[in-house]
Amino acid sequence: MARAANKVAASGTARMVAAFAKARREQLGLTQEELGALIGYTASAISAMETCAQPASDKMLMELERVLGDGMGIFEMARKFVLLDKYPPQFQDFALMEAEAVTLSSYQTYVVDGLFQTADYARALIGGNFPKPNDAKLEELVEARIARRRLFDREPAAMIELILDETVLKRPFGSWEVQQVQLHSLAEDAERDNVSVQVITQDRGLKGSHAGAAGNMVLVETMEHHHVVYLENQEQSQLVSDPATVAQLSHRYAKIRAQALSPEDSVSLIQKLAGEERT
Repeated sequence: MARAANKVAASGTARMVAAFAKARREQLGLTQEELGALIGYTASAISAMETCAQPASDKMLMELERVLGDGMGIFEMARKFVLLDKYPPQFQDFALMEAEAVTLSSYQTYVVDGLFQTADYARALIGGNFPKPNDAKLEELVEARIARRRLFDREPAAMIELILDETVLKRPFGSWEVQQVQLHSLAEDAERDNVSVQVITQDRGLKGSHAGAAGNMVLVETMEHHHVVYLENQEQSQLVSDPATVAQLSHRYAKIRAQALSPEDSVSLIQKLAGEERT
């Protein structure tokens, strides 16, 4: 039933990939079994891809490019759009912008920013949502979220900042072990030359001012050096591009950064919490 539903719901990108792959396979005189053997998949997997019962994974697209691409780069270009189809609709516009960002500055108050999440943390977070996605959709969403981490190693490098409320570090999803691995991963990411991680302590409000009380935001500088702000709440999203509003939110973010612990002290706190035994 799930595969039948996939055929109906398949995106234009998935249908284009399926049609082109089938045409190239037949042009080369290959059976589905023979193509599968060349790229490490079963004949049934090739059939499922060609009928859109199970659209091509990112790994399959890379293999299709190698065997069927003929130097045209069609399957390689399709990777970005196939991945985009896996994101929730409200996130898709931002996902494209994030992947090409020059600078990304994120402030998060409830969970670790998706860009920094481990697979198990993302799985626990998404799987615990309501309504809960089925297993296939869950894994698709986790795969898409983890794929965002390519930004860390992209050339030219993006400058990435993350400010977390301290409570995020103490709020587990899945298990304390999952949280502990997430914290270790966060500390490791913070050591990258193009990444800065800071923590705003949970007692900040006792000091007379907490610039982050209004909630999450992500500031983006695009490849064209435009500045926008991404806001999301209850699976509803907004991309803010009005210069005056962007400037106001940017100033607020700068104040949040100033109120946070230094990057060095923040990493020390993350490492400390990651090493604590929980029951």
